Amino acid sequence: MSNVEPLKIGDLVARVPVIQGGMGVGVSLSSLAGAVAAEGGIGVISTAQIGYRESDFDIDPIGANLRAIKTEIEKARQIAKGGILGVNIMVATRKYEEYVKAAVAAGIDLIISGAGLPMELPKLVGKTKTKMVPIVSSVKSAQVIMRYWWKKYNRLPDAVVIEGPLAGGHLGFHKEQLEDIEGLHYDQEVRAIIEKVNETAAEHDMRIPVVMAGGVYTREDMEQYVKMGVSGVQMATRFVTTYECDADEAYKQCYIDAKKEDIVIVQSPVGMPGRAILNPFMKRAKEGQIPHEKCHLCISTCKGNDTPYCITDALINAVKGKVNDALLFCGANAYRATHLEHVRDIMEEFSRQQ
Repeated sequence: MSNVEPLKIGDLVARVPVIQGGMGVGVSLSSLAGAVAAEGGIGVISTAQIGYRESDFDIDPIGANLRAIKTEIEKARQIAKGGILGVNIMVATRKYEEYVKAAVAAGIDLIISGAGLPMELPKLVGKTKTKMVPIVSSVKSAQVIMRYWWKKYNRLPDAVVIEGPLAGGHLGFHKEQLEDIEGLHYDQEVRAIIEKVNETAAEHDMRIPVVMAGGVYTREDMEQYVKMGVSGVQMATRFVTTYECDADEAYKQCYIDAKKEDIVIVQSPVGMPGRAILNPFMKRAKEGQIPHEKCHLCISTCKGNDTPYCITDALINAVKGKVNDALLFCGANAYRATHLEHVRDIMEEFSRQQ
């Protein structure tokens, strides 16, 4: 691949076809997202418990989060130098609608939404300039979203992100599927999703770019998917070990220290399988419930007092560097990190003409 084509999402043009994946809690905020946007990619802020540093977070987590959405977007804009900024908002978030409205009101360029099907996103975004980008893991989910949006709202996605089984954090696959990833033959599904999205776009005389996420770590990985027909990639794990990432240095060091066998599939307390680094906390969690206090109103599927541990507490510990008491979400390639690097160096690798 000699030339790197820009990623065009409607009237937004990213010079480097890289979306930095949203990582909560607090791992991708204004520092990382702003830096990626400034270098010609699309920087993404995760809204998952984004207000964890607010003084009233324990009393009013929703209010703290909604306030922080505005603050972090404004801070990222200062860093982004006119670059493109998005937010990642999980459909499973409690008060999802309010989070979307807060991001739209703050003038965000695009909303990436997964962890469930964002069926009502067009209603919430309305006629604003904010672009809508659903995350899908199957042809079926892509088809359901596109059909429903067109029938009910006369809208189609501005882009589609395919999230494969090598991604980090919560995953849109069953645990059994993740135990035999080769057996999924997922490249076939990727090609089928691209075909379905392109077919739907052509029917409506539109162009809907498809972006691949999950397991993308190097320029070579990106080129492999571009040959399959995607217009860009979404990448999260690679950006964790950057100087600009918003997480504590101890969190980044866990990626650098991790070996391939340390990266495991875990059952998240909110009912979804996920990928994380096996650490003392995860070993304790396997042995029995870890006591927790007040609910932080994160994910609608959480069972409150019956949950094995509080995922919010575990992820806040991670971002703050209390790594032995933390859930350390990561992608399948986290073990490939050997050192800290600057966002600029990564973006140069992905944009260099070869």
